[in-house]
Amino acid sequence: MTGTPQHEPSPGAQGTRGDTELLDLVGIGIGPFNLSLAALAHGAPRDLTTAFYDQRPAFHWHPGMLVEGATLQVPFLADLVTLADPSSPWSFLSYLRSRDRLFPFYFAERFHIQRAEYDAYCRWVGDHVPDLHFGHQVDAVRWNTERDAFEVDYTKVDPDGEAEALGRVHARHIALGVGSEPYVPDPLRPLVEAPTVPVIHSADYLEHRERLLAAEHVTVIGSGQSGAEVFLDLLRARPVGAERIHWLARSEAFAPMEYSKLGLEHFTPDYTRYFHALPEHVRGDLVPRQWQLHKGIDARTIAAIHDELYRRTLHGGWPDAVLTPGVRVRTAGRVATTKVELHIEHVQQGTRDRMTTDAVVLATGYRERPLDRILAGLDPYLRRDSADRPRVDDRFRLDLDPSVTGSVYVQNAETHTHGVGAPDLGLAAWRSATILNSLTGEELYPLPSRTAFTTFGLERPGAPAVPRQATALTPLER
Repeated sequence: MTGTPQHEPSPGAQGTRGDTELLDLVGIGIGPFNLSLAALAHGAPRDLTTAFYDQRPAFHWHPGMLVEGATLQVPFLADLVTLADPSSPWSFLSYLRSRDRLFPFYFAERFHIQRAEYDAYCRWVGDHVPDLHFGHQVDAVRWNTERDAFEVDYTKVDPDGEAEALGRVHARHIALGVGSEPYVPDPLRPLVEAPTVPVIHSADYLEHRERLLAAEHVTVIGSGQSGAEVFLDLLRARPVGAERIHWLARSEAFAPMEYSKLGLEHFTPDYTRYFHALPEHVRGDLVPRQWQLHKGIDARTIAAIHDELYRRTLHGGWPDAVLTPGVRVRTAGRVATTKVELHIEHVQQGTRDRMTTDAVVLATGYRERPLDRILAGLDPYLRRDSADRPRVDDRFRLDLDPSVTGSVYVQNAETHTHGVGAPDLGLAAWRSATILNSLTGEELYPLPSRTAFTTFGLERPGAPAVPRQATALTPLER
């Protein structure tokens, strides 16, 4: 940081906003979820004053994984707005119309669009929806008792991250959409921090792709969709018979993601409400067991990998590619300055081995970004569960002391309270509409009362819950 930043009034869509203006909503982070909230707030039948801040210079959605041909795992209807407001000008179909691409899309008959196209669509929305402020890093959020409002401090930064000005804005409500961050297992952290051998997270894959292709031997670690896409992309780019790729995974199989029609009902508002009503300890036990709902591999990607491997056997021989599930990396170290040695263990066999590789791609997933820094000023008001995680109510609000009359809403930071649908794009519009209805106290966006054929609990859809004390079980039923 150079120089002394000067105080800057908060900018608005049409110019500058004075520090004294009280906004209805301030969004922190502009990923797909808060971008959805901004788009629906802008199109709401009631005027709302909003401002959304993100420290990045522009919107980009997982740029390191926009691998050519990779598709979303949700249909195009899971855009930013359609499942709450199909008539919104910010729908994916509106984007296609603005590009004169409706008829090509119609004849392409694609229900699942490419990731790069989804990124382009979101950037189009980000370029047109007002009150989005990139290059603004939020530093602190406090509750101002005198103004009965949240006080948000930010730093305006240039494209290089250097501070240009300081600003402050006040709002009745806050929406946290800071997203997730790449996760690196502890045994591999020392390797990532030393740059002499390429050990990169899949989030940065495209940036390092040419370097990885030049490596003599590459190891991919992780059995989810990202690991599968990286493995397939490397496989297709390497010579037949000289692939030299090893794919390791802790899971017991390279398993397909649950994609049956009834299985997908776990990503409905009905299931979200059911999950939220479960006891805390039940929720905590349930989420890890549901990994195949959201951490498996798309069946089409599995088929493409098998097709590519099979194609390489047509003239005899087997590809020099090893796929080994059920393996964990115990420790790792460098061999001289050009190689990495992985100490691995096969869990079922109880056997251990060492392998040497020239590059490693960590497709080890993401974790919800901690909120402690941003929420430090609200910590005295914040109520937590037995695991010291923030409590979140059924309308996505943090459980705060009653003296705080405003609400802090969270997006994709509530898996522990709302289940596996928290990071799912298909629930973005519904959650955004729920938040807007809650903060205004009005039904700005009518939402469906029932969304699944499955009844997840004993309650019938639209009927009151069955009183627990009113139903005694017979010995046989027990």
